[in-house]
Amino acid sequence: MNHLDGLNSAQREAVLAIDGPLLVLAGAGAGKTRVIAHRILEIIRQGAKPQEVLAITFTNKAAGEMRQRVAALLAEYGQAGGGTPFVSTFHSLGLSIIKEHAKLLGYKRTPAIYDRADCLREIKAAIKAVGEVEFEPRMVLGAISRAKGEGISLGEYTETAGSFRERTIASAWALYEKTLREDGAVDFDDLLLRAVELLKKHPEIRAHYQERWRYVHIDEYQDTNAVQEHLAEMLIGPKKNICVVGDPDQTIYGWRGAKIENILHFEKKYPQARAVLLEENYRSTKNILDAANELISNNQNRPFKNLFTGKEAGAPISLYIAGDGGDEALFVARKIAELRQEGTRCQNIAILYRANFQSRALEEKLLAADIPYQVLGTRFFERKEVKDALSFIRAAIQETPADLGRVIDTLPGIGKVTKVKILSGQEAALPLKMRERIGGMRALLEKIRRSAEALQPSLLVRMVVVESGMEKAFKEDKIEGAERLENLAELVSLASRYDALPVPEGLEQFLESAALASDQDEIKEEQNRVRLMTVHAAKGLEFPYVFIVGLEEGLFPYAREEDASSGVEEERRLMYVAITRAEKKLYLSFAMMRTVFGNLDMRTASSFLQELPGELLFAETPEKLGKTIYLD
Repeated sequence: MNHLDGLNSAQREAVLAIDGPLLVLAGAGAGKTRVIAHRILEIIRQGAKPQEVLAITFTNKAAGEMRQRVAALLAEYGQAGGGTPFVSTFHSLGLSIIKEHAKLLGYKRTPAIYDRADCLREIKAAIKAVGEVEFEPRMVLGAISRAKGEGISLGEYTETAGSFRERTIASAWALYEKTLREDGAVDFDDLLLRAVELLKKHPEIRAHYQERWRYVHIDEYQDTNAVQEHLAEMLIGPKKNICVVGDPDQTIYGWRGAKIENILHFEKKYPQARAVLLEENYRSTKNILDAANELISNNQNRPFKNLFTGKEAGAPISLYIAGDGGDEALFVARKIAELRQEGTRCQNIAILYRANFQSRALEEKLLAADIPYQVLGTRFFERKEVKDALSFIRAAIQETPADLGRVIDTLPGIGKVTKVKILSGQEAALPLKMRERIGGMRALLEKIRRSAEALQPSLLVRMVVVESGMEKAFKEDKIEGAERLENLAELVSLASRYDALPVPEGLEQFLESAALASDQDEIKEEQNRVRLMTVHAAKGLEFPYVFIVGLEEGLFPYAREEDASSGVEEERRLMYVAITRAEKKLYLSFAMMRTVFGNLDMRTASSFLQELPGELLFAETPEKLGKTIYLD
């Protein structure tokens, strides 16, 4: 069977266009991952080596799915063996480049990756050191992150800093950068910025990667920022074999530096580029697509496209007008209970909201209705017991001060002054009993270091949980201990995925995956639970039944200080993403009153509801009665 069978004409065109630049404008649910996988197969069928193909996407989950799909296709059509395509996220790619040239970048070894909590701690210390404690650490870290995303170095930022705010941020950034260097560490943004700096300064290394990866694919191109676009540009060789896939209507990360212009101006940057439009949607019913098309047509800054489907019209879109947030949550819980009675599994249901605070009322009603659920946003790898266990391992093999500090914090009776003395090499000044305790900690770290060279990752994590005393402590904790032990058991299970790799390569990859994990990596597909998440976290996911709650002016669309049309357009794109997550049935709701910041406020319906076709909306009532509702 030909691998092109089953592809529609537009998909087939994209798969066969393997030479030169290619822009694939892929609407929601239009099969873009399928196109990329089949295109990679076609490239290899035409003579390229698998390892000459690079594919980049944004989340570990998406990269994992693409990797599996490509491997299955290559095996099915007799192209497996002789290497594999390099499929990763942007950040994993940056880390890979840095690891190969760590010494050239001034690192003694592969740098440790600081997570957001580590970064905020160091930024807070930097702000205190420059004497401007009124500056909020998250604001400062956000400003630094945005600058790095634009490809702006510390030196460039300092030179152009004009205001007192910018000069203060520059001073804090300098101290923050110094700490990272001293710790042999990088933050998430450095994974891209350092890779770009390396390729800029060393043309021979850039040429090496261009020769290694002759065909470059980038998924979700509309979400790229300046430094990501620059990295991609430097990886493509003279033949410019770059395929970018994306949807301008799903650009929802402008607030963190994503540039919609990257995809809108692709054909100007590459005049010889071919463009293919994927408009056939394989996910949603016609009613859902009609609503999405009508909504997004109100945006001006977009190329025209109109999703269509061969599916039936499907159920109308339900709209519920709630008295308050509690009433809205009760409606959602009642509808989910009805769906369960009809045989729907909880894992096929998602509740989407604009802001995290909205989950509380929903959780309350779901608990009362005995409906199992999972909230995305509390990342597994950010839980204290999980971070502690990983810190024991990193402190042992990487000797990072931040991880050593976390290990010290697990020892009872050690205050800040003692901790500072330990980290600054002044242990000799401590009392004898304290030195003995610290000696015991260092002996454990040395044991972990030796074991890391011999044990599989899961066995090493299990050893750390026991030897550190965490297992014993949590067994004695009758309040939260059981849940924390379950989390550590899950950490052992996750580590076991890397047991088949050679020691210590498996441990290295496990630690990297933990550092680069995203919200979507928290989804456990085998668990039959309703998913609660922000619309941003839902990007790229799909569910048969979707609830979008809190459709009120000021909440969704979110109130912004600047009333710029670009802000409204991004919020509308976010609503478009939310609608197109639904496959079979979509439920919308808003409340006439809602408690925000402790105040019970009167609310008005979202302007986005006015932009949906009224004939597609069905009014839900507490009495389970219904009628068609027109919002004009």
